[in-house]
Amino acid sequence: MKKHYLVLLVLLGSYNLFAQQPSQLNSSQIYQQLEKLDFLGSVLYVAAHPDDENTKLISYFSNQIHANTAYLSLTRGDGGQNLIGSELREKLGLIRTQELLAARKIDGGQQFFSRANDFGYSKTPQETLEIWNKEEVLKDVVKTIRKFQPDVIINRFDHRTEGNTHGHHTSSARLSLEAFDKAADDNFASAEAKTLGTWQPQRLFFNTSWWFYGSQEKFEQADKSKMLAIDAGVYNPLIGTSNSEIASHSRSQHKSQGFGNTPVRGEQLEYIELIKGKKPTNNDVFEGINTTWSRIKGGEKIGKLVAKIKKEYDFTAPSKSLKDLIKVYQLIEKLDDDHWRTIKLEETKNLIAACAGLYLEAVTQSALTTPGETISLQIEATQREANGVLKEISISNSNFKKKFTTTLNSNQRISLTEKFTIPTTTPYTNPYWLEKPSELGMYEVSNKAYIGLPETPSTLKANFVLEIEGQRLNFEKELVYKYNDPVEGEVYEPFQIVPAISVKMGKPILIFGNENSKVLPITIKSFSNNISGQLKLNVPKKWKIDYTQEDIRFSKKGEEKLIYITVTPPHKGSEAQLEARFITSEKEYDQHVVEIDYEHIPKQILLEAATAKLIALDIKKKGDKIAYIEGAGDVVPESLREIGYQVTILQPKQITLKKLNEFDAVVIGIRAYNTVNDLAFKQSILFEYVNQGGNMIVQYNTNRGLITENLAPYALHVSRDRVTDEFSEVKFLAKKHPILNSPNQITSSDFENWVQERGLYFPNEWDKEHFTPILSLKEKGESWMDGSLLVASYGKGNYIYTGLSFFREFPAGVSGSYRLFANLISLGK
Repeated sequence: MKKHYLVLLVLLGSYNLFAQQPSQLNSSQIYQQLEKLDFLGSVLYVAAHPDDENTKLISYFSNQIHANTAYLSLTRGDGGQNLIGSELREKLGLIRTQELLAARKIDGGQQFFSRANDFGYSKTPQETLEIWNKEEVLKDVVKTIRKFQPDVIINRFDHRTEGNTHGHHTSSARLSLEAFDKAADDNFASAEAKTLGTWQPQRLFFNTSWWFYGSQEKFEQADKSKMLAIDAGVYNPLIGTSNSEIASHSRSQHKSQGFGNTPVRGEQLEYIELIKGKKPTNNDVFEGINTTWSRIKGGEKIGKLVAKIKKEYDFTAPSKSLKDLIKVYQLIEKLDDDHWRTIKLEETKNLIAACAGLYLEAVTQSALTTPGETISLQIEATQREANGVLKEISISNSNFKKKFTTTLNSNQRISLTEKFTIPTTTPYTNPYWLEKPSELGMYEVSNKAYIGLPETPSTLKANFVLEIEGQRLNFEKELVYKYNDPVEGEVYEPFQIVPAISVKMGKPILIFGNENSKVLPITIKSFSNNISGQLKLNVPKKWKIDYTQEDIRFSKKGEEKLIYITVTPPHKGSEAQLEARFITSEKEYDQHVVEIDYEHIPKQILLEAATAKLIALDIKKKGDKIAYIEGAGDVVPESLREIGYQVTILQPKQITLKKLNEFDAVVIGIRAYNTVNDLAFKQSILFEYVNQGGNMIVQYNTNRGLITENLAPYALHVSRDRVTDEFSEVKFLAKKHPILNSPNQITSSDFENWVQERGLYFPNEWDKEHFTPILSLKEKGESWMDGSLLVASYGKGNYIYTGLSFFREFPAGVSGSYRLFANLISLGK
């Protein structure tokens, strides 16, 4: 049930909670929105990734100061890890995008992005900006500033501390600093400047803290003459919670990164250092900036009327404010200032709806439908605090329009059922930044109007036209799907448009460890009734595909057919792409409808090409049975099964010496010693397994939050050393060691075509007497690092620690990574 923190969500404003129960403001929450209506100032927070943002400051400016507040994350976090599932890269970026939106719905901010692709950890801003295409990302930042028009910009990171943090972090600050001036220059992105206009923010700050100084003691001694101190822990009795509590719940939405947060009540000082603009004499970032209605021509009269509404506001009867709010709406309509007119019209309209107790909803009969399909719409309109008139209901980008003259009597529900045909031209639901193949550092976006938006706008929305107190108003609502769950009750899901047929390869990568054939299942699913066609495959040269083509018919929506094809590889060392498509008399379908479903975010749809990468490995193996102890989530077990290993997932409670002795090797998943607390009590058993002749392979862990200091049977210290350049040179230190020679001869070619990075969190200190470093890696301009792959004999067995990013290389089908890992497993056999 996707209703986490619903109370907090409701108290923060009349936001359209897509795929959640619509919010209904109570009396005190309406007053909070009146305060926001009376404030004309904006703050933009800028950083590099989802979870970089300071939710305390975003919530503070949005809910305490009532400013128009937004967060610009340059990337969608595609290069991170995933603690809640196996999704990586684009799918992880989609999850993290929705986590940011969930966070903003709690703290009251808006969300923006650039086209920058999170390609993984970067050590320098120079590398980052070269890969990102600095000029294009800068244009995206400038576009956001011109559209949002912030008076104040706050950077999460310091533009002056090159090399002290992630290159993406420093780059975000440098781009923000440059955009501060470029946004006001009509010669920069001149075509866009003509349509959006230019904008000059007044102040730019850096959100510093003790962390940037190395310790609390150093920060206390630092010169704070250019800093403002903001108490972000303020308590708001009107809503019964503190700002830090709101921020904590917002921060906790970053679940894929493990950022669950416990609120701390009381004073919470946040420091911001002035970088550009005139320093305020107090801790008010808006000092000297007109944030009243008088900042715009014709606004004084509106300001007086809003002040009157606030003064006379009756907490027991908000509907008494309706007539004056209608007058405010009418005055705002006449303003020349497009920017504030748009913002304040929407805020006023939402206040009118809240004071009138208005509930509007258009519910579809299913969550997924196809272009051309006719569906039922269940429409509800209820005005609970005053009378109104329903004039019209229409669906945008369609021919659906119904005229009414229906009076909405106080607290009387009107329910209608209408038939609606989805236009055949309606585009499929798909993240706009994933419509085209991306470059390493940038997403390609065809529709330039979408650049900066958090998600693809819905093309089909329900528009309700009502007359309230004599004023005609249009209320736009997302079409939603809902159903009743016996346990959870009312459950909402997004309404999404998909192809009539989905073609899914059973595996995105099919790896052959020998010349034997493999069976590949292909699932064809219908999202429409009465459809038929044939499955067609392109057969790569030298590969053999056995499949008997036949007509495939679907009578009902949701029906699936499972087709099995037999794939035979040619010779070792071959790679090819297998493509599938379903052909009907009218259309071809060559995409897989991917559904990503987690409780804390709305269900997501992603369309992927119906392809499979075929890889015939030149690989030998020793040993068959592997025990895998999962960590933070990866696809290593499935990948090892692909090349013929028998992999058993072991839970910590199953770890006994007797059980471990059944296996040729025990492999520990990524970040297991950061996330699986019970492993701390199983180390002695694991080490004894090695002592008696076992082979233990430990994949990377971060150096913070380790559950045990005894990662290995000998001294081993994990650092933050990493090599982010996937093309960097690899030096063989132990050329005669079995790991590089048996059963596969490892050469430099095995390190070709690696993706995102070589590895991360390498040990930098270890017991030199017992550990043998196998490889040495280096980043451009840095010294060699020898800790990426360490092996030690312990008793009769071997202990291996590796920071090499096998968890990224396996799903990308990097041949050399499989050959090397097979050698790790084979050691001692």
